[in-house]
Amino acid sequence: MNLQLQKADLQPPETVLAARDKAGLSRLTVLIFAAACGLSVANVYFAHPLLDAIAHDFAIDPASVGIVVTATQIGYALGLFFIVPLGDLLDRRKLIAGQAVLSALALVLVGFSPNAAVLLASLAVVGLLAVVVQVLVAYAADLAVPAERGRAVGTVTSGVITGILLARFLSGLVADFAGWRSVYLASAVLTLVMAAILFRVLPRHEAKRARTSYPRLLGSVLRLFVEEPLLRVRAVLAMLIFASFNVLWAPLVLPLAAPPFSLSHTEIGLFGMAGVAGALGARWTGVLVDRGQGQLVTGLSLLLMAAAWLPIAFMGKTLWLLVLGIVMLDLAIQAVHVTNQSLIFARRPDARSRLVGGYMIFYSLGSALGSIASTMIFGAWGWSGVCLLGAGLGLVALAFWAVTLRVGR
Repeated sequence: MNLQLQKADLQPPETVLAARDKAGLSRLTVLIFAAACGLSVANVYFAHPLLDAIAHDFAIDPASVGIVVTATQIGYALGLFFIVPLGDLLDRRKLIAGQAVLSALALVLVGFSPNAAVLLASLAVVGLLAVVVQVLVAYAADLAVPAERGRAVGTVTSGVITGILLARFLSGLVADFAGWRSVYLASAVLTLVMAAILFRVLPRHEAKRARTSYPRLLGSVLRLFVEEPLLRVRAVLAMLIFASFNVLWAPLVLPLAAPPFSLSHTEIGLFGMAGVAGALGARWTGVLVDRGQGQLVTGLSLLLMAAAWLPIAFMGKTLWLLVLGIVMLDLAIQAVHVTNQSLIFARRPDARSRLVGGYMIFYSLGSALGSIASTMIFGAWGWSGVCLLGAGLGLVALAFWAVTLRVGR
């Protein structure tokens, strides 16, 4: 017994972690995954409460400032197709750390952008590299035992949603004290620290990797959409729910910063904290999916998502209605997102990076379209038009789920 303990003590930390993770992910490893995902995805969403300041600095028309978010989402979509599938081909540990280092460099470039063209190009690169999040999610699904995969994906995805929402609060807070550029420069430092931690603690991935060329690997992403009807359905749902998500968050700073509210960046960012409550409330969605309740969770969540726009529409009466709507909307979106990923990961264990890459392309497409459409509609029809668009997307998603219900079974 003592000899066995001595041998275990002599093993390097990475070997011990890898051995333990064969039986499932430890709580510490899951939390590291979640924290890394939260920081990485925050880089994509820092701009939301800063849109008015960015528009002022670069003389961008407020009705068109959604292009700042859209540029990042376009980069994200490209990364999902060209980078995430590499997780099935390369050493994920090195891939993740390398992306984090390059992300830090891109964030520095954003912070020192001299004009709008450089800003948009830099943000596109930030989005391109932020897809390290999806490599981490697929990695977590690979390492978790089947009976706990939904829980692991749910916890890691909660880190993603929490990062998105906290990004708004933290970026607003930092911007009020040191300007919007300091947000990206501070994140560059944190991202470098994260890269070092990940390279140190991530388990070495010993699973069999795809034996193919890079072009064939990319082609197989497209084939998965042909071969897996469930992937097609869940990808469309991802596009609709994240379009609705960005229909709220992209233009929200515009009415809140203007009279009669006239809120500061910090105060606007605080509304992201309400979204965190909703995101964490959906953390246990994966447990229900593990028990075979994925379709029930999806239907109820989409109904809640559509209903959330009612209190949001009346935020002019009291901002507490906006808080209620944010909690409802983010709870619903997080629940559907976790369910989507848990279900598609179970379909093809040999292609999880490619599955999540293909799925998240639709997420990014929906986010980009929601951002640009909502700011344009706000400029033309105000907050009422934004709310009608959000509610309409929720109802379309609910109808699509009902029509395609048999696919999930």
